[in-house]
Amino acid sequence: MEAFYYLVFGALAAVVAALELSKTNKDRINTSSTFESFKNNYLLVYSLMMAGDWLQGPYVYFLYSQYGFGKGEIGQLFIAGFGSSMLFGTIVGSLADKQGRKRACVTYCITYILSCITKHSPEYKVLMIGRVLGGIATSLLFSAFESWLVAEHNKRGFEQQWLSLTFSKAIFLGNGLVAIVSGLFGNLLVDSFSLGPVAPFDAAACFLAIGMAIIFSSWTENYGDPSENKDLLTQFKGAAVAIASDEKIALLGAIQSLFEGSMYTFVFLWTPALSPNSEDIPHGFIFATFMLASMLGSSLASRLMARSSLRVESYMQIVFVVSAAALLLPIVTNFLVAPSKVKGGSISFSGCIQLLGFCTFESCVGIFWPSIMKMRSQYIPEEARSTIMNFFRIPLNIFVCVVLYNVDAFPITVMFSMCSIFLFVASILQRRLRVIADKPKTGDWTQLKERDTEAEPLNI
Repeated sequence: MEAFYYLVFGALAAVVAALELSKTNKDRINTSSTFESFKNNYLLVYSLMMAGDWLQGPYVYFLYSQYGFGKGEIGQLFIAGFGSSMLFGTIVGSLADKQGRKRACVTYCITYILSCITKHSPEYKVLMIGRVLGGIATSLLFSAFESWLVAEHNKRGFEQQWLSLTFSKAIFLGNGLVAIVSGLFGNLLVDSFSLGPVAPFDAAACFLAIGMAIIFSSWTENYGDPSENKDLLTQFKGAAVAIASDEKIALLGAIQSLFEGSMYTFVFLWTPALSPNSEDIPHGFIFATFMLASMLGSSLASRLMARSSLRVESYMQIVFVVSAAALLLPIVTNFLVAPSKVKGGSISFSGCIQLLGFCTFESCVGIFWPSIMKMRSQYIPEEARSTIMNFFRIPLNIFVCVVLYNVDAFPITVMFSMCSIFLFVASILQRRLRVIADKPKTGDWTQLKERDTEAEPLNI
């Protein structure tokens, strides 16, 4: 069965290479040299930031287990990370809008570097502090950088369509190529050089420091709400009013939470799904295969978004349906293929089928990221972009914490069924978003704030 892994990886690599090399003028967006310089600078920084994140991922659980912590204690540490992102994410997002997105990106680097340093301590309390810092950093990673990019792109007067090119390349590199290289580099440090499970965290801190230096030297500051009022509560209320008063923003937030919730659940479930009887599977190689599938999806997304006649809102309906069907495969194979009772050994036939389905799902993930970024740039008001984006992550983090806490309480087929239902609901909401996409906004940010301010005396 070992040849099966190489066959899948090789086939995906060939398709990705063919897609990239066969691009025609219709698949490309003609840009200016000034934009190319701006885009390449952002991609370099984003790739370094993602390298700092991907280097840590495969070794967090392993490091905690090496320090002698059990499954329950490690689960609490993971819950602390997601809980921290939920509790503090909206606050740091609002501060990014008010105090500056460049400053927030630098804060991400500092916070994550401190989180990496805590991994040197085997003390549970110190590791818990590191998880809290990591949760805050994650909120900044998925909001501040995108907010800075969109604001700076518009400030420099670049064409709106060019933004989709940066998004697709960022996912192709950051969630694809960089993830694969980071996994191999981390494996080199831990296994080949025998530097121990803390080494990838030290390497991550170095990449983050390099990225921070580039941000300091080449990025300019931009803000969201230009008013002098720095009150966080006012910013939260304004963001909540924007979500409640514009159905498109509310739908976008629900779609994002449903898809990302399913995606993070999949991250926890794919290992037991492929090895229900403790089959010997190459986790690192399978992870690299998933990232290659994600690269395939981002390459497809760049072609789709290059066509001005094709709406993101339209093709994403299909993407959500395909992803829902892909996560149904573990349930289907459970009924159609007799489960093996033999412990150990290589991956089973049903496992091979599921692996192909999981690669399909990861391709959908590759399409999802640049596409959701494109829709966020269109619908979310600039003045509170980071705040609203972190509002979207609140239900996601609650869901992930609940799943982590109850991961052993339900059969794996029930968990995959739930994810598939969520993705199907996302496709229905996406259809609704497509219908109302061209409707004018109910009011701009200034009008919403003025209306909210006028209503305040009634609440006193």
